[in-house]
Amino acid sequence: MTDAPNYGFDTLQIHAGARPDPATGARQTPIYQSTAYVFRDADHAAALFNLQEVGYIYSRLTNPTVAVLQERVATLEGGVGAVCCSSGHAAQIMALFPLMQPGNNVVVSTRLYGGSITQFSQTIKRFGWSAKFVDFEDLAAVEAAVDDDTRAIFCESVANPGGYVTDLPSISAIADKVGLPLIVDNTSATPYLCRPIEHGATLVVHSMTKYLTGNGSVTGGVVVDSGKFDWSASDKFPSLSAPEPAYHGLKFHETFGPLAFTFHGIAIGLRDLGMTLNPQAAHYTLMGIETLSLRMERHCENAQKIAGWLEGNDHVEAVTYAGLDSSPYKARGEKICPKGTGGLFTVALKGGYDSCVKFVDSLNLFSHVANLGDARSLVIHPASTTHRQLTEEQQVAAGAGPNVVRISIGIENAEDLIADLEQALAASA
Repeated sequence: MTDAPNYGFDTLQIHAGARPDPATGARQTPIYQSTAYVFRDADHAAALFNLQEVGYIYSRLTNPTVAVLQERVATLEGGVGAVCCSSGHAAQIMALFPLMQPGNNVVVSTRLYGGSITQFSQTIKRFGWSAKFVDFEDLAAVEAAVDDDTRAIFCESVANPGGYVTDLPSISAIADKVGLPLIVDNTSATPYLCRPIEHGATLVVHSMTKYLTGNGSVTGGVVVDSGKFDWSASDKFPSLSAPEPAYHGLKFHETFGPLAFTFHGIAIGLRDLGMTLNPQAAHYTLMGIETLSLRMERHCENAQKIAGWLEGNDHVEAVTYAGLDSSPYKARGEKICPKGTGGLFTVALKGGYDSCVKFVDSLNLFSHVANLGDARSLVIHPASTTHRQLTEEQQVAAGAGPNVVRISIGIENAEDLIADLEQALAASA
């Protein structure tokens, strides 16, 4: 099933990209646990290596199980193609790799996952790249941060950890004005709640480890290509518009059109960076996606109920859930994420850092882990863990100050979760 524009989301999350196995008739997508694939003959092999024919060569590049997952996620996001890789962090590097050269920069939101802030502020320097961090609420500052060396704008649709909802239409309007691609991390929202391409995003990245898989079993990442950006409109993106020496002068955009970024991500990105997703992980993620809409509905329902309860608790200073009437982002959330703003938010405790630590240690149903988007409810204190490498100023800017706990609401019984939170808050005081 490759072309089904009239099918609904619930149907596509089960069927997109999949078909019965031609060899056995197996209905579930098999795990093709194979390193290499036999060529029909020497001409077939040459055509594959010249990118003249699409097919399977070596599982660092392409794998049939992974290919189904790529097509499914691209379909759900409304993109033309996707490249899967080993983790969400790998996906972010894969997204930037075709766009950046030494000396280039990317304009980045201050409201990001702590590991992403570290990746952008520290690690990418080793490629000769740099990042400019801007509060994306200040649209003028975002545009002002763009200079002649900027090659992309990056943000999260619903930010981890605080559930901040980015004004994607306004940010994409800026990206269009300055002729740059907008990259949106849609991990927290998933395509069921938000489709960034419909709001102007060029590329969408996910940590599939989280809600897409939904069971905390494997890591994975994906970059989805909207197919809508003109990579040849300027000389800023030579990897996509100029002759590629490794393929005898082939020009990716001229040759592959809307799929230029996707083909480059496989033929060069996976070939040379090797951030490959293994087929078993792809299989687990495909199974998780089959229930994505059902899980996200429960995540949102539980989060709305629990966030409202927490907001009225005497030990709580503030709750950041965008679905609350008190949230400054409620109206935006209803526009960007009309089915709900997810299951992730933060809680600020009146007792500060020490109360947060005691609160986390007192929970029973909630698992204290460095993950989110699981079917089970999860909790972490970002200032002492995921955001520990940041300064306190950076922590506060990211919505992860010392008095803040991140909560990822699962799909359990909401009343049971509230009872666990209630006893832990009492203990923390």
